[in-house]
Amino acid sequence: MRKVLGFLLTPIFHLYFGLVLVIFHPFQVIGHKLLGDHARRKVVDTLNFFLVKGLYIMGCRIKFSGFEQLPEGRPVIIVSNHQSLYDIPAVVYGFRKYYPKFISKIELGKNLPSISYNLIHGKSALIDRKNGSQSVKEIFKLGRLIQANNYAACIFPEGTRSKTGRVKKFMTAGLNTLLRAAPDAIIIPFVIDGHSRMMYNGMFPLKFGEKISYTALAPIEPKGKDVEELTADIQQLIKHKLGQSV
Repeated sequence: MRKVLGFLLTPIFHLYFGLVLVIFHPFQVIGHKLLGDHARRKVVDTLNFFLVKGLYIMGCRIKFSGFEQLPEGRPVIIVSNHQSLYDIPAVVYGFRKYYPKFISKIELGKNLPSISYNLIHGKSALIDRKNGSQSVKEIFKLGRLIQANNYAACIFPEGTRSKTGRVKKFMTAGLNTLLRAAPDAIIIPFVIDGHSRMMYNGMFPLKFGEKISYTALAPIEPKGKDVEELTADIQQLIKHKLGQSV
Protein backbone atom coordinates (compact mmCIF):
# COMPACT_ATOMS: atom_id res chain seq x y z
CA MET A 1 0.00 0.00 0.00
CA ARG A 2 2.85 2.43 0.80
CA LYS A 3 4.32 1.80 -2.64
CA VAL A 4 0.98 2.50 -4.31
CA LEU A 5 0.55 5.69 -2.30
CA GLY A 6 4.05 6.72 -3.31
CA PHE A 7 3.17 6.41 -7.00
CA LEU A 8 -0.14 8.22 -6.57
CA LEU A 9 0.98 11.07 -4.33
CA THR A 10 4.43 11.90 -5.71
CA PRO A 11 3.06 13.91 -8.68
CA ILE A 12 0.76 15.81 -6.32
CA PHE A 13 3.68 16.58 -4.02
CA HIS A 14 5.89 17.81 -6.88
CA LEU A 15 3.04 19.95 -8.21
CA TYR A 16 2.47 21.42 -4.74
CA PHE A 17 6.17 22.15 -4.27
CA GLY A 18 6.44 23.87 -7.64
CA LEU A 19 3.26 25.88 -7.19
CA VAL A 20 4.37 27.15 -3.79
CA LEU A 21 7.62 28.42 -5.32
CA VAL A 22 5.79 30.08 -8.20
CA ILE A 23 3.00 31.61 -6.09
CA PHE A 24 5.33 33.08 -3.46
CA HIS A 25 7.78 34.54 -5.98
CA PRO A 26 5.77 37.70 -6.81
CA PHE A 27 4.96 38.23 -3.12
CA GLN A 28 8.68 38.13 -2.36
CA VAL A 29 9.47 40.61 -5.13
CA ILE A 30 6.62 42.99 -4.27
CA GLY A 31 7.37 42.84 -0.56
CA HIS A 32 11.00 43.61 -1.21
CA LYS A 33 10.39 46.51 -3.57
CA LEU A 34 7.58 48.16 -1.59
CA LEU A 35 8.40 47.39 2.04
CA GLY A 36 12.06 46.41 2.09
CA ASP A 37 14.03 43.35 3.02
CA HIS A 38 12.23 42.74 6.30
CA ALA A 39 8.98 42.13 4.42
CA ARG A 40 10.77 39.92 1.89
CA ARG A 41 12.24 37.91 4.75
CA LYS A 42 8.77 37.31 6.22
CA VAL A 43 7.57 36.05 2.85
CA VAL A 44 10.55 33.69 2.64
CA ASP A 45 9.87 32.34 6.13
CA THR A 46 6.24 31.68 5.21
CA LEU A 47 7.26 30.12 1.90
CA ASN A 48 9.56 27.64 3.61
CA PHE A 49 6.94 26.84 6.25
CA PHE A 50 4.64 25.68 3.45
CA LEU A 51 7.45 23.79 1.71
CA VAL A 52 8.27 21.86 4.89
CA LYS A 53 4.62 21.15 5.64
CA GLY A 54 4.21 19.89 2.08
CA LEU A 55 6.04 16.74 3.14
CA TYR A 56 2.83 15.71 4.89
CA ILE A 57 1.41 15.02 1.43
CA MET A 58 3.85 12.11 1.28
CA GLY A 59 2.74 10.92 4.70
CA CYS A 60 5.99 12.06 6.32
CA ARG A 61 6.29 12.40 10.08
CA ILE A 62 8.35 15.54 10.71
CA LYS A 63 10.26 16.43 13.87
CA PHE A 64 12.41 19.47 14.68
CA SER A 65 14.51 19.21 17.83
CA GLY A 66 17.40 20.88 19.63
CA PHE A 67 16.51 24.43 18.64
CA GLU A 68 15.83 25.50 22.21
CA GLN A 69 19.60 25.45 22.90
CA LEU A 70 20.55 27.88 20.14
CA PRO A 71 22.57 30.85 21.42
CA GLU A 72 21.47 34.47 21.26
CA GLY A 73 23.47 37.46 20.10
CA ARG A 74 26.14 35.68 18.10
CA PRO A 75 26.68 34.83 14.46
CA VAL A 76 25.98 31.17 13.71
CA ILE A 77 27.56 28.74 11.27
CA ILE A 78 25.26 25.81 10.52
CA VAL A 79 27.24 22.76 9.46
CA SER A 80 24.91 20.16 7.97
CA ASN A 81 24.87 16.90 6.11
CA HIS A 82 23.25 17.14 2.70
CA GLN A 83 20.67 14.65 1.40
CA SER A 84 18.37 16.46 -1.02
CA LEU A 85 16.97 19.74 -2.27
CA TYR A 86 14.40 19.46 0.54
CA ASP A 87 17.18 20.20 3.06
CA ILE A 88 17.04 23.93 2.30
CA PRO A 89 13.47 24.66 3.50
CA ALA A 90 14.23 22.84 6.75
CA VAL A 91 17.28 25.02 7.38
CA VAL A 92 15.47 28.26 6.51
CA TYR A 93 12.44 27.44 8.65
CA GLY A 94 14.31 25.92 11.59
CA PHE A 95 16.85 28.74 11.86
CA ARG A 96 14.54 31.54 10.68
CA LYS A 97 15.33 33.88 13.59
CA TYR A 98 18.95 33.95 12.37
CA TYR A 99 18.07 34.89 8.78
CA PRO A 100 20.12 31.97 7.34
CA LYS A 101 22.17 32.36 4.16
CA PHE A 102 23.76 29.65 2.05
CA ILE A 103 26.87 28.78 0.14
CA SER A 104 25.37 27.77 -3.18
CA LYS A 105 26.56 27.09 -6.68
CA ILE A 106 26.21 30.12 -8.89
CA GLU A 107 23.81 28.37 -11.29
CA LEU A 108 21.05 28.44 -8.66
CA GLY A 109 21.03 32.22 -8.79
CA LYS A 110 19.27 32.18 -12.16
CA ASN A 111 15.70 31.49 -13.29
CA LEU A 112 14.38 29.51 -10.31
CA PRO A 113 11.14 30.96 -8.92
CA SER A 114 11.51 32.19 -5.33
CA ILE A 115 14.85 30.38 -4.88
CA SER A 116 17.08 32.52 -7.10
CA TYR A 117 15.57 35.77 -5.85
CA ASN A 118 16.09 34.75 -2.23
CA LEU A 119 19.67 33.66 -2.80
CA ILE A 120 20.56 36.94 -4.48
CA HIS A 121 18.65 39.40 -2.32
CA GLY A 122 19.25 37.42 0.86
CA LYS A 123 22.97 37.86 0.12
CA SER A 124 23.93 34.20 0.05
CA ALA A 125 27.33 33.27 -1.38
CA LEU A 126 26.92 32.18 -4.99
CA ILE A 127 30.15 30.43 -5.91
CA ASP A 128 31.66 29.32 -9.18
CA ARG A 129 33.16 25.93 -8.40
CA LYS A 130 35.58 26.35 -11.31
CA ASN A 131 36.91 29.62 -9.90
CA GLY A 132 38.61 29.13 -6.55
CA SER A 133 39.44 32.78 -5.90
CA GLN A 134 35.87 33.87 -6.63
CA SER A 135 34.53 31.18 -4.28
CA VAL A 136 36.80 32.23 -1.41
CA LYS A 137 35.90 35.88 -1.93
CA GLU A 138 32.16 35.18 -1.85
CA ILE A 139 32.36 32.94 1.21
CA PHE A 140 34.51 35.48 3.05
CA LYS A 141 31.99 38.23 2.21
CA LEU A 142 29.23 36.03 3.62
CA GLY A 143 31.26 35.51 6.78
CA ARG A 144 31.69 39.24 7.26
CA LEU A 145 27.93 39.70 6.79
CA ILE A 146 26.99 37.24 9.51
CA GLN A 147 29.69 38.65 11.79
CA ALA A 148 28.29 42.16 11.48
CA ASN A 149 24.62 41.21 11.90
CA ASN A 150 24.57 38.01 14.00
CA TYR A 151 23.02 36.13 11.10
CA ALA A 152 23.54 32.47 10.21
CA ALA A 153 25.41 30.91 7.31
CA CYS A 154 24.72 27.31 6.34
CA ILE A 155 27.42 25.16 4.81
CA PHE A 156 27.17 21.61 3.46
CA PRO A 157 30.81 20.50 3.71
CA GLU A 158 30.19 17.26 1.79
CA GLY A 159 29.99 19.48 -1.29
CA THR A 160 27.28 17.40 -2.99
CA ARG A 161 24.17 15.57 -1.88
CA SER A 162 24.46 12.05 -0.54
CA LYS A 163 21.85 10.01 -2.39
CA THR A 164 22.27 7.07 0.00
CA GLY A 165 22.30 9.16 3.18
CA ARG A 166 25.82 7.99 4.05
CA VAL A 167 27.78 11.02 5.18
CA LYS A 168 30.67 11.81 2.84
CA LYS A 169 33.98 13.26 3.93
CA PHE A 170 33.66 16.85 5.11
CA MET A 171 35.86 19.38 3.33
CA THR A 172 37.42 22.12 5.45
CA ALA A 173 38.02 25.05 3.09
CA GLY A 174 34.59 26.67 3.27
CA LEU A 175 34.30 26.41 7.04
CA ASN A 176 37.83 27.74 7.46
CA THR A 177 37.01 30.80 5.36
CA LEU A 178 33.79 31.48 7.26
CA LEU A 179 35.57 31.25 10.60
CA ARG A 180 38.29 33.66 9.47
CA ALA A 181 35.65 36.16 8.39
CA ALA A 182 33.34 35.63 11.38
CA PRO A 183 35.63 35.08 14.41
CA ASP A 184 32.75 35.44 16.88
CA ALA A 185 30.64 32.73 15.24
CA ILE A 186 29.50 29.63 17.05
CA ILE A 187 28.94 26.37 15.19
CA ILE A 188 25.70 24.39 15.21
CA PRO A 189 25.96 20.87 13.74
CA PHE A 190 22.66 20.14 12.01
CA VAL A 191 21.49 16.61 11.26
CA ILE A 192 19.03 15.90 8.46
CA ASP A 193 17.66 12.36 8.55
CA GLY A 194 15.11 10.82 6.21
CA HIS A 195 15.25 12.72 2.93
CA SER A 196 17.51 10.15 1.30
CA ARG A 197 15.19 7.32 2.34
CA MET A 198 12.21 9.20 0.95
CA MET A 199 14.11 9.59 -2.33
CA TYR A 200 15.35 5.99 -2.54
CA ASN A 201 14.19 5.90 -6.20
CA GLY A 202 15.15 9.48 -7.00
CA MET A 203 12.40 11.97 -7.70
CA PHE A 204 9.81 9.33 -8.67
CA PRO A 205 8.26 7.64 -6.89
CA LEU A 206 9.00 9.13 -3.51
CA LYS A 207 8.60 6.81 -0.55
CA PHE A 208 5.39 7.31 1.39
CA GLY A 209 5.28 7.51 5.19
CA GLU A 210 8.95 8.21 5.92
CA LYS A 211 10.08 9.62 9.26
CA ILE A 212 11.97 12.89 8.80
CA SER A 213 13.95 14.52 11.58
CA TYR A 214 15.88 17.79 11.77
CA THR A 215 18.16 18.01 14.79
CA ALA A 216 20.28 20.93 15.96
CA LEU A 217 23.09 19.44 18.05
CA ALA A 218 24.79 21.21 20.96
CA PRO A 219 26.63 24.39 19.94
CA ILE A 220 30.40 24.11 19.48
CA GLU A 221 32.79 26.91 20.37
CA PRO A 222 35.39 26.95 17.57
CA LYS A 223 37.86 29.43 19.04
CA GLY A 224 41.32 27.99 19.54
CA LYS A 225 40.56 24.76 17.68
CA ASP A 226 42.31 23.38 14.62
CA VAL A 227 39.91 23.56 11.67
CA GLU A 228 40.85 20.12 10.33
CA GLU A 229 40.17 18.49 13.69
CA LEU A 230 37.05 20.59 14.25
CA THR A 231 35.59 19.59 10.89
CA ALA A 232 36.33 15.92 11.51
CA ASP A 233 34.71 16.12 14.96
CA ILE A 234 31.54 17.69 13.52
CA GLN A 235 31.36 15.00 10.87
CA GLN A 236 31.61 12.28 13.51
CA LEU A 237 28.89 13.90 15.64
CA ILE A 238 26.52 13.98 12.68
CA LYS A 239 27.35 10.39 11.68
CA HIS A 240 26.80 9.23 15.25
CA LYS A 241 23.37 10.91 15.37
CA LEU A 242 22.48 9.17 12.10
CA GLY A 243 23.58 5.81 13.51
CA GLN A 244 26.41 5.48 11.03
CA SER A 245 29.75 3.95 11.95
CA VAL A 246 32.40 6.48 12.91
